[in-house]
Amino acid sequence: MTGRPFPPQRRHTLFFLDQIRDFSPVFLDTEVDATAIVAGRERARRAGRRRSVVSYVVHAAAGVLAKHPEANAAIHGGLDPVVASYDTVAAKVTLDKTWEGRRVVLATVIPGLESASLADVQAHLDRAAAADPGTAEEFAGIRALRRLPWGEALDRFREAAGLLDRRPAITGTFSVTSLGHRAVDGFHSVGGTTITLGVGRIADRPVARGGAVVIAPVMRLSLAFDHRVIDGAEAADVLTEIKDALEAYEE
Repeated sequence: MTGRPFPPQRRHTLFFLDQIRDFSPVFLDTEVDATAIVAGRERARRAGRRRSVVSYVVHAAAGVLAKHPEANAAIHGGLDPVVASYDTVAAKVTLDKTWEGRRVVLATVIPGLESASLADVQAHLDRAAAADPGTAEEFAGIRALRRLPWGEALDRFREAAGLLDRRPAITGTFSVTSLGHRAVDGFHSVGGTTITLGVGRIADRPVARGGAVVIAPVMRLSLAFDHRVIDGAEAADVLTEIKDALEAYEE
């Protein structure tokens, strides 16, 4: 056996996993007919624009959560908790990054989604994907945590996570994470927000249409919800409405 120190580039991941121990997650999933998404991405490509699958999911989910303030919310506290509902919608989106030669997961928060266009979402994601974790202002907080002693850094992380009024800016009001770039059909993740969406790959599958079976692009979409904040019926409504919005895209 060879032991080694825990990589400092991943310290924030341990802090995050410590913070979500209080969560009470329940998992739902569905299949999305991705024909409209695939067509929209192709139209964008022909016009010289980029549209990622995640940008569609973020934009659709934001529109749905703006109509569901009970789910666009956060909780803090143990036996006497406080639940905050937000009048703004912000998405935390995970990013696959390399930092000082080590592959790490980081996140970007897209604010003001209640009034953002699909192009706005994509522009933010493109900027975040290109940003250098070692120098970009967006990741300054992560770098600051790394410079602190372990115990002090954990205390700072916990303190920030407990500030309900700062949640939209720090963690978003919902999360989106994707492994669809690989051969992953579906997965469930807890992103530290009341609603977390997990995006799988788009693959051709048999689909029933008008009494016939056809081959269509299908995407698995999962939703994890914190049962302390909402119940299953509300979560099911949210997931169904996101599915409907994705299947009806016209851009």
